[in-house]
Amino acid sequence: MTIQRANFTRPLIAVAMVAASTLAAVAQRAPVPTRVRGTIERVEGDTLLVKSRSGEDVKLHIASDLRVAGVTKISLADIKVGSFVGATTVPGPDGGENAVEVHVFPESMRGTGEGSRPYDLKPNSSMTNATVSESVVGNDGHTLLVKYKDGEKKVFVSDMTPVVTFVPADKSELKAGAKVIAFMKQLPDGSFETNRVNVGRDGMTPPM
Repeated sequence: MTIQRANFTRPLIAVAMVAASTLAAVAQRAPVPTRVRGTIERVEGDTLLVKSRSGEDVKLHIASDLRVAGVTKISLADIKVGSFVGATTVPGPDGGENAVEVHVFPESMRGTGEGSRPYDLKPNSSMTNATVSESVVGNDGHTLLVKYKDGEKKVFVSDMTPVVTFVPADKSELKAGAKVIAFMKQLPDGSFETNRVNVGRDGMTPPM
């Protein structure tokens, strides 16, 4: 009986080892990117060629339902109580959250992506889309209390933090030299497609 049990167990061990190897390979596979930040090198018909900030060449098929938004600078004073904002933050030395950038959504975009989640702009960064409920002006910036449906967060925005908003734009602004953030998905054939692009106005780089 002991020998029979051993013979029966060996195939199970082999299957388990194969499964573990497969899971390890999947875990090590690089995640598919969901956005590319960079500069448009050229546009060829329905193909957008972008040089990413890290130096890679990215080819994107432009979807038929493409949406383009312009990104333009505003001032810190334009962040008001009641504004719906997106804030990219990193942990501060005092345990608070320091803003890397803040974008103020126009009223038509209120509620977009409400909540707080990890973000890929910087190590340990997060993105919080929420409503400003309090704004305290200090000597070197503003401290905002932002509230979203599942919680709240206190964010310090220095006088040097980029503050921007979105304005209407169209495909004609996607041209060589423009700084963009293109949101993308991978198609079944392995290529990438974008149906949403944020483009900096007047040569600015979208900071988010």
